[in-house]
This record gives sequence, C-alpha cells and structure tokens, in this order.
Amino acid sequence: MKKIIVLSLFLTIGFTSCKTSEKEIDKIEIAKQYYKALDNSNGASMKILLTDSLKTEIPEYNYKQNYSLEEYIENWLKWDSVFDPTYKILQIEQENGVVKAKVSKIDKRIFFLQQEPFITNEILRFRKNKISAIEIEYVNFNEEVWEKNRTEILNWIDENHPELNGFIYDQTEKGGIKFLKAIELYKNRK
Repeated sequence: MKKIIVLSLFLTIGFTSCKTSEKEIDKIEIAKQYYKALDNSNGASMKILLTDSLKTEIPEYNYKQNYSLEEYIENWLKWDSVFDPTYKILQIEQENGVVKAKVSKIDKRIFFLQQEPFITNEILRFRKNKISAIEIEYVNFNEEVWEKNRTEILNWIDENHPELNGFIYDQTEKGGIKFLKAIELYKNRK
C-alpha cells in the first residue's frame, strides 16, 4: 500500500513538473510570436497575443502609455509599420512568470535619427496567457545623435514644409506617413 502511495506521489509530481514546463515554454512562444507579429506588422496576430489592453512603460524616461487593444493595433502598430521595422530577438528567457527579452529594432525612422538599431531589454508581463504589459529599457539609445538629428529635421521642416509640422508627435498611420515624407524631403534637400 505504501509503495502505491509513493508511486502515485512521484507520478503526480512528474505530471505537475511537465505542466509547469509547458507553461514556461508557452510564454516564451507567445513572446516570440509577439515580436514576429511586430516584425510583420500583423494586427490579426496581436488580437490573439495581447489582452484587451496593453500597458507600456519606459521607467528611465518616466513614460507610461495605456492602450486598448484596438488603439494599439489601429494607431501604434500601423504607425510603426510605415517605417518598415525589423525586430530581432537577441536573447529570451522566462523568469518568475515574466519573459525577459533583449531585442534589436531598426527601421527607417530609427536609422535616420540614431543611425543604428535600438537594442532594448524588455519585460513582458502576462495575464491569462496573453501579454498585458511591457517594460522597456534602452541599452544603446544615443540621445546626443538622436536629439541632433531630430532638431535638424524639425527646424528644416518648420522652415521649408510647415504643412508637415506635428509629425513627430503623431503616432498614427497618418503621422507615420508624414514623418516618412519629412525624412525623404530632408534627405533630398540638397
């Protein structure tokens, strides 16, 4: 009788361990699918991967933004897609129920302003196996280069194409198109 109880206990522990391991793999897989959806600007996938709202935070800059799922897809994702982004996962792991990822991102806007990819450390938090919050830390943000290039384009646009003013703050698809147009005009100014 004791052997049966001990065997049952070991089997229960074994099955529980397998289920815990599956959950860890699932969160990493969800995170990988999220970055793939970002890379492809895939709103349909985002609807499956995110909760009904998403909190983004960059503590170093005291930046917090809460999006409804619809706002995230219709505004931010479409804005991001205008610049033809490329996201690459450099490292990824699960720790204490969150996924930690080191990510590289380059696009036409970032290349113009910083001249190299952004590298970020990101913490993805989950609720019911969907991403509910993302905390971002910039690893290589070159603020000096970024500010110089940003100031130059804003001043030039203000003087030469005032109809595009405000593009820098408009994180919608329309704002992204204006931003890209401003970059193209600025590059071809000579």
